[in-house]
Amino acid sequence: MKKFLLASAATLAATGAFADAHSPIKLGVVLGFTGPLESLAPTMAAGAEMAMEEVTESGNLLDGAAVEPVRADSTCIDAAAATSATERLITTDGVAGIVGADCSGVTGAMLSNVALPNGVVMVSPSATSPGLSTAEDNGLFFRTAPSDARQGVIVSDILQENDIDEVALTYTNNDYGKGLADAIQANIEEAGGTVTISAAHEDGKADYSAEVGALAAAGGDLLIVAGYVDQGGSGIVRAALDSGAFDMFYFPDGMVSQALEDNFGSEIDGSLGANPGTDSPGAQAYQDMATEAGYDGTQPFSAESYDAAALIMLAMQAAGSTDPAAYKQHIMDVANAPGEEIMPGELGKALQIIADGGDVDYVGASAVELIGPGESAGNYRQITFEDGKLAVVGYR
Repeated sequence: MKKFLLASAATLAATGAFADAHSPIKLGVVLGFTGPLESLAPTMAAGAEMAMEEVTESGNLLDGAAVEPVRADSTCIDAAAATSATERLITTDGVAGIVGADCSGVTGAMLSNVALPNGVVMVSPSATSPGLSTAEDNGLFFRTAPSDARQGVIVSDILQENDIDEVALTYTNNDYGKGLADAIQANIEEAGGTVTISAAHEDGKADYSAEVGALAAAGGDLLIVAGYVDQGGSGIVRAALDSGAFDMFYFPDGMVSQALEDNFGSEIDGSLGANPGTDSPGAQAYQDMATEAGYDGTQPFSAESYDAAALIMLAMQAAGSTDPAAYKQHIMDVANAPGEEIMPGELGKALQIIADGGDVDYVGASAVELIGPGESAGNYRQITFEDGKLAVVGYR
């Protein structure tokens, strides 16, 4: 992969990354508008951009600066395309921070090849690979979604509570899938359960009968599909249903979407799953705001996207600067106690508190609390499928 040139502070200033009071602050929104999670990208982008619009309308950020979103397509799976798009955002559009990316592999590539050498902050709403927790980032990388190390515990707990002791597991063959599969298997086996097979699948295939054949031969009470809902994950489910190999599934976060209802309906009744989410007051406030804006705020990672953008802008206010080297040091501060709790719709209020010398504790739409290397402590929405519909059955 080619090396990208290091942009100096002077270059970034010239392109507008370190904005002054007379020009809009540009923030990148880098998501998979095409690719295996394209059904989730529209509501994720809507969340991030609603936070930016809210801040702009308040007039309280850095003496009245406006915030302008600039979209780029991560593709979710093409690291070269994602890094090229990110380089354009930084060197041509002059973004001062990035909401994104969505999928773990492209997020890691963007971080190491572009954001790190150029000193630009990234806050991902959905990249969950445990490997990102230890990636070299010089304090520039954060995420509002929890690591899959936490998700592995959630999967094991839900299966135990439903008396499911023996499972087959398939995962998309990339950093996200492998990291999640390892976390799931380790937790299931630690709890005394059995993973009969853990097998990778490739995205983009027309026929998954061979993969399903191997999974069926190993057997299990259900099939865990750690894949992408708009790609191989749904292909695996369709092949399993058509062959009669499995009729009950567990769906981790990359599979939880309206697309499951649309694709399978009552065929997957009784199946289980979970994705990041919370029933906090902030979550309901965000959902109401999204409904008024004309989109579905309950869709996966939409709330986390609003929060990712909010944290960047609040940190800028705390630093008194759009320079990532300055405001990166304030993201953990504005995300956590002490301070006045801030909910969705209160970004203007939060900016004023900071301007007046006060502290804020940004709770936001996903009950944000950042731990360790700047990642979410982790809240999950547990689901099942009943009468062809996704039903929320609890939070943990």
